[in-house]
Amino acid sequence: MSPPIPIEKVVVITGASDGIGAELARQLAARGASVVLAARREQRLREVAAQCGPGALAVVTDVTQRADIERLLAAAIGHLGRVDVWVNNAGRGISKKVAEITDADFDEMMLVNAKSVLYGMQAVLPHFQARGSGHIINVSSMLGRVPFATIRSAYCASKHAMNALTACLRMDLRESHPGIHVSTVSPPVVATDFGLNALGGGHDSRQLPGAQPVSEVAAVIVELIERPQADVYTRPGARDMVVRYFAAEDMAEAEGGFAGMRPPATTRS
Repeated sequence: MSPPIPIEKVVVITGASDGIGAELARQLAARGASVVLAARREQRLREVAAQCGPGALAVVTDVTQRADIERLLAAAIGHLGRVDVWVNNAGRGISKKVAEITDADFDEMMLVNAKSVLYGMQAVLPHFQARGSGHIINVSSMLGRVPFATIRSAYCASKHAMNALTACLRMDLRESHPGIHVSTVSPPVVATDFGLNALGGGHDSRQLPGAQPVSEVAAVIVELIERPQADVYTRPGARDMVVRYFAAEDMAEAEGGFAGMRPPATTRS
């Protein structure tokens, strides 16, 4: 088997101190990409950067602050000369049903999971427009398509909002800047500490049956960078699940059968 083709791109990744973002950085660096890692936890961020080789750049960033996002872009361009791919991966969950959500809960979910993505897209867009090319990848969730876990209610809402922003930007750029790709990635439950870090606490996602290995999710994103498309799912059967839900004549009836509609716990083909 021939070795994989090098990925000679500059890739900015938010939420890169752990989980999907950290594994994506490692896989891309192994393929020759120049990675710029952004997160709030400086020590952990620098540890991941060290795993990615001497060319990796760590930039301590709070994605909920627009000024931090703009500083991240400036650091990437200043250090590496350009940005080719921007991955909005940072996010946080919540463990509260609709009746339990406070104003602060909802504001936090929208800020971390939707507004931060808006900040990232708006920051990098002029750079991509000036170059006539670029790729924005927004890491969403199956819960941004099908809200089968009501305990994640406000998280579901924030990911639905993020998906809408992503699609609207893609349509806005279709005619004027066809060289700029805008993509959504929708994983299921992933084996990370996401659940433990949720507002209100939660189960360790790594212990949930069928949780997808983070390496598989990262590999899907690497493949997306190589061959851009608008919308990808990280597990076989996930897209069919979404289609069945939205094609249902009675959504209430479809929602009653969510236990049987979850994406299969198989590895990516």
